[in-house]
Amino acid sequence: MTDTYEVVVVGGGAAGLSAALVLGRARRRTLVVDAGEPRNAPAAHMQGFLSRDGMPPAEFLAVGREEIARYGVELVRDRAVDAAKDDPDGPNGPNGSDGSDGSDGFVVSLASGRTVRARHLVVATGLKDELPAVPGVAERFGRDVVHCPYCHGWEVRDQAFGVLATSPMSAHQALMVTQWSKDVTLFLHQVEEAELADEDLRRLAAAGVRVVPGEVAVLRVEDDRLTGLELVDGSVHAREALFVAPRPVPQNDLLIALGAELAETPFGAYPVIDERGLTTVPGLWAAGNASGFAEQVVNAASRGYRAGAAINGELLFADLDAAVRV
Repeated sequence: MTDTYEVVVVGGGAAGLSAALVLGRARRRTLVVDAGEPRNAPAAHMQGFLSRDGMPPAEFLAVGREEIARYGVELVRDRAVDAAKDDPDGPNGPNGSDGSDGSDGFVVSLASGRTVRARHLVVATGLKDELPAVPGVAERFGRDVVHCPYCHGWEVRDQAFGVLATSPMSAHQALMVTQWSKDVTLFLHQVEEAELADEDLRRLAAAGVRVVPGEVAVLRVEDDRLTGLELVDGSVHAREALFVAPRPVPQNDLLIALGAELAETPFGAYPVIDERGLTTVPGLWAAGNASGFAEQVVNAASRGYRAGAAINGELLFADLDAAVRV
């Protein structure tokens, strides 16, 4: 059995819920498919979102789900496993679009076996953080092992910081966090000092950042608190908070399946989109971390809002133009 919607939103995070809220208020039949795996789940609180600063991420999402339900938006806890462009002449019949908006629509297959159709599709599947394989990092991620100073810097301010290098770009991270502490040590881990740019070395020295060569073997933890980093040579360096730079892995399988053009970046491959979030495939939109690496919660919500409003306009004028031609 196939259900038909005007819009299907894949991803129930800030971006997806925000798009769905706008579409629901615009009286569009909308479905949100949510796998329930938000990127910021390890964090106890989210910061930097005006009026929601310090709010637990789970609470934020629960409020969002309540809000979209007021406007008739459906939400299903499921996973989109595949998507294809629709065939209005196929065995399942038309999808409600005559193609006047440049899109024949989409068919989305869910893990439960359900199939849904949509005239427009919003991919807000985000990304996953691939953490360095150092014992203790994954267990303490989102607590005293963090990645973003704007998200967590205030909470660990003036503590003894460590920065675990994952690439030469980690020098930039070490420099950034000096705004929140003047006690910063960059642990090169598997990065050679010769790989760092001379300009970065000069800046590190000027900022008072210590640079420690050698691979990190394990994090030291006592009484459920980070106390230091132990190197493979047995030396231990006392630290209270550790910044890492996870490798972002974009969840872009649906975009690839639908033929969206991707642009390679140092942080993964992301879709080429216009200012509204429209990809190079008519009717296919991307929002939140599915559209770029640096989307914080407040930015993701804004991206979703913009996409939702643009989709409503696209649908409205496509239908009007079709009526004119009749």
